[in-house]
Amino acid sequence: MARTQDHDQLANEPPPNIYIIGVQSTGNTTLVLALRDYFAQNLPSEKLPSQPYQLKEVARGVLLRHQFTVSDISSSKERSLELQRLIIEARAAAEGALQHIWYIADRSALDAVAYARQYVGEAEARGLRHGVAWQQVEEKIRAGVVILCEPGGEWLMHDGVRLMPRGRNEWFTLKFHFQIPLVECGIPYATPPCSVSTLRERVDSVVQAWKQKQKLDAQGC
Repeated sequence: MARTQDHDQLANEPPPNIYIIGVQSTGNTTLVLALRDYFAQNLPSEKLPSQPYQLKEVARGVLLRHQFTVSDISSSKERSLELQRLIIEARAAAEGALQHIWYIADRSALDAVAYARQYVGEAEARGLRHGVAWQQVEEKIRAGVVILCEPGGEWLMHDGVRLMPRGRNEWFTLKFHFQIPLVECGIPYATPPCSVSTLRERVDSVVQAWKQKQKLDAQGC
């Protein structure tokens, strides 16, 4: 009886959320939009209860709402750390509002920790993970499928808003700052290589990771 109840509970749970994270200009948002379209087109064949919600990045809204400038990230450690703390809080609020709704997230609270490591310091970045907001999102991230987009493709373009890496070396260094908190928190993740250049191939690799996660969840792993 207990096994049947557990199976029924799993059947009623939404599919695993997908987190597309990584350094700016690695095709994060493009991949999120392509995944949204994939699931919209393949809803019956994937036996999904609904289309995923597209959870957009929150950083731009935080910048405007709290009157930060992009230059604050690299010019003031105090302002940079406060900005990342506010971004984590905004992520926690956005994800907390989506109870029992599955989503594809454009960025995550991990992004804020990575940028704090790069522009503030290792100790301060770890300190962000002791806050209540981080604790609210960490288990959600751990229960989802985390895709870390890799630098190195032909995506390094300035949109006039984001802080851009000062060259390819900094671009790759930022990737390292994403990997450290993932490893320290024991959060599994996949990284489609930048050599996977077509959008269709990138979508397929994420869908395969998502299906594998579903299978493991069904097995209770």
